[in-house]
Amino acid sequence: MVDLINQISGTPEGARIASLLALTAALMHAIFGALQKGRHDPWVSRAAIDIWVIVISLPVALFVVPWPEPHMWPIFAGMLVIHISYKMAQAMTYQRGAYTVVYPVVRGTGPLVTVIAAGIVFQERYNLTQWMGVAILVSGILGFAVYNYRKLEVGRETLMPALGWALITGVFVAAYTTYDAWGIRQTADPFTFLAWFFLLDGIFMPLWTMRRLARLPRTDLVPLGLRGLIGALVAFVSFGSIMMATRIDEVGRAAVLRETSTVFAALVGWLVLGEKVGPRRTALMALIAAGAIIMEFGAR
Repeated sequence: MVDLINQISGTPEGARIASLLALTAALMHAIFGALQKGRHDPWVSRAAIDIWVIVISLPVALFVVPWPEPHMWPIFAGMLVIHISYKMAQAMTYQRGAYTVVYPVVRGTGPLVTVIAAGIVFQERYNLTQWMGVAILVSGILGFAVYNYRKLEVGRETLMPALGWALITGVFVAAYTTYDAWGIRQTADPFTFLAWFFLLDGIFMPLWTMRRLARLPRTDLVPLGLRGLIGALVAFVSFGSIMMATRIDEVGRAAVLRETSTVFAALVGWLVLGEKVGPRRTALMALIAAGAIIMEFGAR
């Protein structure tokens, strides 16, 4: 499998597979976000997911994949710093602003900064058509924020600091996307990076929410545990797909395609959660999809 990944990296076939992986990551990311909604605190839900991530990834990291090379441990340390910083900024964002407003700002900032960072770190170059696709996609995502803001009835007084934190969180999304793409390329076996990534990244949230977890009623443990197990399986597919996509193809393109998760999230909200879509949201979803298509095929 590793030999096959190395063979297709940087090839047209690899680009096609990376695109499918990025779209898979987008769909799974939308489902992952939906699993954190519901009657439980979203941070408790995320902690339940990460507990299962640790349980599943621990034996894989220790007994299945090759042991990380010595030079990988500082890379993992840097990864932890970036991901913990991202989660803290995300917490500050969601504590201050309505999720429906600040989430699109986070996701809209992320791909734009990632494309710029990928140009610096990986020397990726994009033509004018591809930049137009990025601009259209980002405009559609931020359009969701404006649309949801206009319908916001409570929480406007704390929205400005929340938007500031949302921009910071979006920069951290770009930072971890770029750093993880660089990190997974530094090891001979990408599955080693993935296994240890999930194991190490899963530690923070259960520790951060330990007191909240301890106060949970016993009747909540089984449904929360089941939600956590499903979420962990979704997380493996979501984050594993996008990191593998950035291993075999351009980081910027994969990052842009992943942000079609905003479209999938709206569809999940409509089909599963019973939320209304309406003509304006449909138009914004079409704008995001158009931007992704232009970015994807602009160089062909």
